[in-house]
Amino acid sequence: MQTTATEETTVLVVDDERDVAELYATWLGTDHDVRSANGGQEALDRVDGVDVVFLDRQMPAMSGDEVLDEIEARGVDCRVVMVTAVDPGFDIVEMPFDDYLTKPVDRSDLLETVEAMRTRDSYDEHLQEYFAMASKKATLESEKNPVELDAHEEYREVSERVEALRERADSAVDELDDFESAFRDFPGG
Repeated sequence: MQTTATEETTVLVVDDERDVAELYATWLGTDHDVRSANGGQEALDRVDGVDVVFLDRQMPAMSGDEVLDEIEARGVDCRVVMVTAVDPGFDIVEMPFDDYLTKPVDRSDLLETVEAMRTRDSYDEHLQEYFAMASKKATLESEKNPVELDAHEEYREVSERVEALRERADSAVDELDDFESAFRDFPGG
């Protein structure tokens, strides 16, 4: 996704419930170029050139999880947001999505998420991975109780990955600050 703030974002809404897809498309269509699909194969046929995909997890014939895997396998350069009524399981830790929204969602949820995905796209791969992992951790924490979280290795793994990624990001920011301050010390800087 190579979109700047002045460019229109192309969004693909994928939901097997036609009314839901149309509602989301209407909400997003006021600010963005929107495509919609009501099934997995139709989504894959329309994903090229898309910046952000809102993807339902539970669909007949081809699940959102399968569509997500195929998007990754094809190397499509887009941000993917799972939008679903399914309570997330610990399987989300290894899934290659950028954010997870639990239905019901409203217009502001969708618009804010598009803006967040546009902002994330300007980050390097490391920072994108950090935000994706942090989103997964936050999703699990909002949907699971502390006893469930403590009992699952996947949660401990995502927590450790988030912390390691955070430390690496903090280090990169510190290095950038040191670099910038070195140039400020030059005469005329």
